[in-house]
Amino acid sequence: MTVRDEKQDENFWAAQFEEHRPRLRAVAYRMLGSFAEADDAIQETWLRVTRSSGEDVRNTGSWLTTIVSRQCLNMLRSRATRREDPLDVRVPDPVVETGDGVDPAEQEVLADSVGLALLVVLEALDPAERLAFVLHDMFAVPFDEIATMLDKNTAAVRQLASRARRRVRGVTPAGPADRAQQRKIADAWLTAARGGNFEGLVALLHPDALLRVDTGGLGSKVVRGAAEVAGSASQFRPAGLRSQYATVNGGPGIIARRDGKAVSVLSFTVADGLITEINILADAERIAALNF
Repeated sequence: MTVRDEKQDENFWAAQFEEHRPRLRAVAYRMLGSFAEADDAIQETWLRVTRSSGEDVRNTGSWLTTIVSRQCLNMLRSRATRREDPLDVRVPDPVVETGDGVDPAEQEVLADSVGLALLVVLEALDPAERLAFVLHDMFAVPFDEIATMLDKNTAAVRQLASRARRRVRGVTPAGPADRAQQRKIADAWLTAARGGNFEGLVALLHPDALLRVDTGGLGSKVVRGAAEVAGSASQFRPAGLRSQYATVNGGPGIIARRDGKAVSVLSFTVADGLITEINILADAERIAALNF
């Protein structure tokens, strides 16, 4: 191959990669729950493409999806071995849309919005289960292709996806969301929380409501039960915070700022007019990196 041919080949694969980048990033985000790690997986995928001639590739999209999925699987397995406490509280990176709109770099992950509550459940899955569920149920990748990635037979991969499906069942409310109702509930929550209105907060919560707070370390917690969640919310009223409604991963949420800088992002899961789950990311380092 001449230098000119090599350049043409490189340009061809660069164009192909850019065409498929939005899907690859959507896959990586759902697999990893982290934009920084998703971007690392995308970068590693590109490096692998540049080291391969690609001459035997019949389906570019499938080939690239396989590469990025394997990279994400390795990252998930590495994360699992590093985690000292399997019960660590982790809230995935949120996609936040305020009145100013959403960052174009994150627009592709909103095309088929995945709620933060679902991503939290995915965090608890075995890496192979997560890969099988994400690729098959969210991106319609055939089980036989996933089996090749995992070095398992198709029946085993079907079982992995089935187990994952049972874990996530009920996390996402059935039926279309009532956006007006969700906004009303979020506004009512914000009003009650600002005033320390315990009864008002309880009235908005499902009896089995769950609150998850990820501070990145000390102070992270999981709280269960309407009274317990309302108690935590009514007591947390730091001075100097300005809060506003935001759409978080396609659902209702609140972003809090101090001196113009975001300090926390709250996401609600609403079902039958009540809040069933609240996820809060308050990790200063991660919030700063997301640059809301």
